[in-house]
Amino acid sequence: MDLKLLGEVFVTLLVITDPPGMMPIFVALTGPLPARDRNRAAWQAVALALGVIVVFAVAGQTLLDYLHVDLPALQAAGGLLLVLVALELLTGKGDEPSGQSTSNVALVPLGTPLLAGPGAIVATMLFVQQAEGLADYTAIAAGIISVMIAVWIVLRFSGVIVKILRPGGIEVLTRIAGLLLAAIAVQLIADAVAAFVRHFAHTV
Repeated sequence: MDLKLLGEVFVTLLVITDPPGMMPIFVALTGPLPARDRNRAAWQAVALALGVIVVFAVAGQTLLDYLHVDLPALQAAGGLLLVLVALELLTGKGDEPSGQSTSNVALVPLGTPLLAGPGAIVATMLFVQQAEGLADYTAIAAGIISVMIAVWIVLRFSGVIVKILRPGGIEVLTRIAGLLLAAIAVQLIADAVAAFVRHFAHTV
């Protein structure tokens, strides 16, 4: 196994997924839930993110080509999804999630596009395209799994923060998380628009 490549994959994906930055958003979305549901949301989000990243690592370019979808379009779609979630957090509509919404929160926006977003997908696809032989593929797989384990650990123990903040603190954190999510969404959409403009400029 190429340990240097493993380290590159681990550091790159860890920076992109940003577990410390994910924690306030996770707490804002799952804070009112019982501890068992919150823990379930953590592993569901990580499992989905791992699945999405693996699928795109194996067949990402083929899938996008078949659907005639460019990466900027995927990026813009992720931004629009985050805008919807951010509006719910800012307006307080997501303050009382039902039991049914636990998995929904885990899948969107936590699993994707926050954890398995355009950045993580593109980075993984590039690593796979540059890989040579089984040793490199093994290192990439080990790096991806290690990052997902690290993310799960951070989310799993976010319950400590929930106990410290109490309901009032969680409500304040929810509004802040909504603002942060809105900023991330706008940045994703802006980057996608810029990519489309650059592509159009090159084709003209």
